[in-house]
Amino acid sequence: MAVFTTISPDEARDWLSQYPVGDLIELRGIAAGIENTNYFVTTANGRFVLTVFEKLSRAELPFYIDLMSHLAGHGVPCPLPIRDARGAALSELKGKPAVLMTRLPGEAVMQPAREHCAAVGAVLGRMHQAAASFCGGPRNPRGLDWWHATAPKVMPFLDETRRTLLGSELAYQSTWHQRFDGAPLPSGPVHADLFRDNVLFDGAAVGGVIDFYFAGVDAYLFDVAVSLNDWCIDHASGAVITDKARAFLDAYAAARQFTEAEAIAWPTLLRAAALRFWLSRLHDFYLPRPGELVRAHDPEHFRRVLERRIKHLEQTPSLAL
Repeated sequence: MAVFTTISPDEARDWLSQYPVGDLIELRGIAAGIENTNYFVTTANGRFVLTVFEKLSRAELPFYIDLMSHLAGHGVPCPLPIRDARGAALSELKGKPAVLMTRLPGEAVMQPAREHCAAVGAVLGRMHQAAASFCGGPRNPRGLDWWHATAPKVMPFLDETRRTLLGSELAYQSTWHQRFDGAPLPSGPVHADLFRDNVLFDGAAVGGVIDFYFAGVDAYLFDVAVSLNDWCIDHASGAVITDKARAFLDAYAAARQFTEAEAIAWPTLLRAAALRFWLSRLHDFYLPRPGELVRAHDPEHFRRVLERRIKHLEQTPSLAL
């Protein structure tokens, strides 16, 4: 989340008049993230989040709105879009699609303990169980096709060692996808970005899962790998912290049991998850968009994570079948 489009209090007040939320009290930009413009909105009737979409088109957005509504209806703590008198959640603000959603309780935990990892694994498992009954949806927008399209754009900025790493891992993942395309892993809508800053803890419990705008249909195991690669590692080295990973995976499996095919694919999906975020951080670092309050993440972090997953420098816990 970030601020690319500046919204004045008067503009927000006019836009909010179409929703049953009362008068505007406070409008505050949210600095974290890199994709959309976001503001905290406080009104006479409660606290909300206003999102103005900078990349996604109005035609693409119903999937995300409907997915969050579906998950919330199944007890997953995620934002609920607010609808106007006509029942529409999407509208337009300063010529761009925009939505108002509930603001969930809690704060991000940036130094998670074992119990935080277990709580995230449990909510991710519940999310995948609920998502299994959601029909349709686009493919993961940051999947294999995006990797192939993005790698040539960032290659000129890299030294020979990093170009070799990126090229070889992309080739490995492409070969693996071709080999296993006929026997797909359990799949459905996935969050695909469930990092520490996208989970809110209200005390010891998960108060909310936020920022679904990288969601798409992919293997559930890819979502598990993305999350483990952030929640259960030492950030300085990228190494997996075994007891945190075990707690995360066991809590997930209590909600959705892993399959034998997933157990076989697990090391490859951990590498795929690291590659996806190394590539996106390279792109955002070297090819940024102008905007206020935007902080690009260090791409070197996920290079280190990817190298560790390739070399198996630690024993990542296996999946509990």
